[in-house]
Amino acid sequence: MTQPSNGSIETISHRVDRLTIQIDDSFDGFRNRYERAVPEYQSDRFDSLVERGADWNTVLDATAENAPHDFILYWSRDFTSLMGLAGDRGCCVAYLMGNHTIAQRMYRYNPAIMLHAPLRTAIVEDADHATWFTFDQPSTQFGSFNTPQITKVGRELDHKLAALLEHLDAPVPAALTES
Repeated sequence: MTQPSNGSIETISHRVDRLTIQIDDSFDGFRNRYERAVPEYQSDRFDSLVERGADWNTVLDATAENAPHDFILYWSRDFTSLMGLAGDRGCCVAYLMGNHTIAQRMYRYNPAIMLHAPLRTAIVEDADHATWFTFDQPSTQFGSFNTPQITKVGRELDHKLAALLEHLDAPVPAALTES
């Protein structure tokens, strides 16, 4: 009898650039603008499409309607009150923001891209009441898969984030538009 193989282990080191942008607005003001620009995932709608076995073009159309600025909120959590129990000051709401139709264009090459899709973002208010928006640059995350097609979509996501920031009247880091 042949012993089953334990398989191989692959370690991939990669550099990720985190971009943190000071926002000229209050925490609540920017949070409200962000959540209007990036609406919640319409789970009932997409669950219905899955149940019906809808074709991908129907999913593309539904997603475009759900994501007017290319992104959807899949999850959010305000950690302010919980961390306040420890006496911590400052505010933070974290998000999973993305677009499953964009992720699909990478998924076909390597489903493990779901480690980074949806993107993690956070809106933070520090102890001095300054508001910050922070996220890891998509191209630096997806470039770690060493697949040209995935890397190309990562750069496209950089550009889409730049467009979202412009829509939100927030500063746009040059790193998002250079590639």
